[in-house]
Amino acid sequence: MDCVNVEHEEVVLIPRWVPANRVTFKYGLGEEFINVLEVLHKVGLDRTDKVRVGGSEVSPRDVVAAALPDPATLGDRMSGKTCAGTWVTGVGKDGQPRAVYLYHVVDNEWSMREYGSQAVVWQTAINPVVALELLASGTWSGAGVQGPEAFDAVPFLDLLRDYGSPWGIAEGSQVLAAGR
Repeated sequence: MDCVNVEHEEVVLIPRWVPANRVTFKYGLGEEFINVLEVLHKVGLDRTDKVRVGGSEVSPRDVVAAALPDPATLGDRMSGKTCAGTWVTGVGKDGQPRAVYLYHVVDNEWSMREYGSQAVVWQTAINPVVALELLASGTWSGAGVQGPEAFDAVPFLDLLRDYGSPWGIAEGSQVLAAGR
């Protein structure tokens, strides 16, 4: 799986709570999907500028999007797992370089069976649900706009595990913690 790198200078919550010089958002895509995107790019179907087709002007990207199936109907035809994670690199408390990966794995067949939602949808939705439960119970509290990094992670990870979602923390090839 390759990663697509998208840097956002507007990401302010993480550096607000965690001393960080740069925050980079990355996501992984499978080789087959990357190949499709490359072909669409090579033939110009990812362009947003409009082209004349008959008596109309349309964006090639809009035509491709209109021809694709509704993602909400694909869940029961998908299989496999999705992994979302945060890879943090920097300097540890001991002054030595350190890299840690916090990841969250969801099996599509499981999420469809248990919740009727595909893995990526479930994985996106569960995090605010868990955060809201922690706020409602008083486990997390505060005023103003605060991201999850402003709070104790242990109750969040425990509740995520209770929902049946495996997660882990790895450093190098060693798993430091896992909620399975």
